[in-house]
Amino acid sequence: MTTETGQPGSNPTEAAPTEAPPTEGSSNIPTASNWAAPVAHLEVGAVPTTALNLNVAGRRLAGPVQGFGRLWQKTYRVRLTGADVTPAAVIRTWKERFGDFWPKGNHFYGPLTSLQPGEVALLSLALPGKMTLSTGVLVIFADDESFAFMTPEGHQFASFITFSSYADDGVAVVQIQALLRASDPLYELSMPIVAQRTEDRFWNDTLRTLAAHFGVSDAAVEMQRVCVDRRRQWRYAGNIRQNAAIRTTLYKLTHPRAWFAHRGDA
Repeated sequence: MTTETGQPGSNPTEAAPTEAPPTEGSSNIPTASNWAAPVAHLEVGAVPTTALNLNVAGRRLAGPVQGFGRLWQKTYRVRLTGADVTPAAVIRTWKERFGDFWPKGNHFYGPLTSLQPGEVALLSLALPGKMTLSTGVLVIFADDESFAFMTPEGHQFASFITFSSYADDGVAVVQIQALLRASDPLYELSMPIVAQRTEDRFWNDTLRTLAAHFGVSDAAVEMQRVCVDRRRQWRYAGNIRQNAAIRTTLYKLTHPRAWFAHRGDA
């Protein structure tokens, strides 16, 4: 089920928070150890041979305040009806095997054990037309009930995204919630045509795969899309200089071998 609403005229961006959105149903009180330390620029450790560290190292973080397009809050939710699992167990598994639940052709190069605050992960995302986008995320928060990412400059979205699980009438509910803007005018142009649907399909498929892991087949994903602010932030139009899709494409045109990095599982 999908619902979409808008609130024209509101403009929360000037007073937008610099931390991840609150997690619904959370009972934990976060401590300093649950948050990543502030960073001026992202640093990347050892890079797997199949990963591409092109648009991450040295980049600054870019949340919704620094994005160009309209501001959206998107929520995806699935109930694990019939599964004998606690929210904490869901989050523990999700942090340990995060990329395993992604749709085929997309790759998450994170830690080998479990996601922790302050860690940087590289991403290879499948785009329409057999293109890919090389980017990354910073884990800005993690506890027993949730974890959250923030995106770097050049990512498709300037965003916070929170992954959580909570109990509702004895059933574990799994939720993904994103607060995002398209990073630049080119990404914004693609939003109604491709980006919205691609993003929605990506997280719907992820939640269904996660639910199947816990024995819930044919899970129905509830989705809500709210346009919080319809105005575009033209002072950030210059973000297009960091556009990771353009930079990835140009890199692969000049490094032909990069097109075949994931040829076997695309």
